[in-house]
Amino acid sequence: MSEITRMVQAMQTGNGRAAEELLPQVYEELRRLAAQKMAREAPGQTLQATALVHEAWLRLGGGERPQWQNRAHFFAAAAEAMRRILVEAARRKKRLKHGGGLERMEVETVELPAPMPDDDLLALDEALTQLAQINPQAVELVKLCFFVGLTQEQAARELGVSVSTAERLWAYARAWLFRAIRKGSLPMA
Repeated sequence: MSEITRMVQAMQTGNGRAAEELLPQVYEELRRLAAQKMAREAPGQTLQATALVHEAWLRLGGGERPQWQNRAHFFAAAAEAMRRILVEAARRKKRLKHGGGLERMEVETVELPAPMPDDDLLALDEALTQLAQINPQAVELVKLCFFVGLTQEQAARELGVSVSTAERLWAYARAWLFRAIRKGSLPMA
């Protein structure tokens, strides 16, 4: 049993000290994963990755009693939170009242990093929603690898499957998503 799983279970029984212990461990790991993901993006994205982690932590409930059963469940929830944050940011930027396609600069807000252009991210989100009806495990793998930045080996561990199964799921999901996005005539790089 991992340390994070132990802390999550202790929190569920009402142990307040477990929440204090969980935050630094989970935060650092999420921050490390976000930094890995952002290292592949344009330079200078560190603060944006940190903002993404902070928002994800808040959406996960912060120090409140968690709804997670173990480490894998936590990271699946974190991946979903990050995905939703990025998709909401893309939608917000595209809204006409927010300037539509025009570039807008606001000092007060921090733009969240998107791993791809907004149109592509929205197309991917729509395709992931469709794929979830067919193969939810493939969607979880995509979220862990694409939105959280885990390697296939790390994602396989979190999902409790073999690396070869994760590789097959990844190949299947990529082909399915590519075909779904192409079929919908939505732009996708």
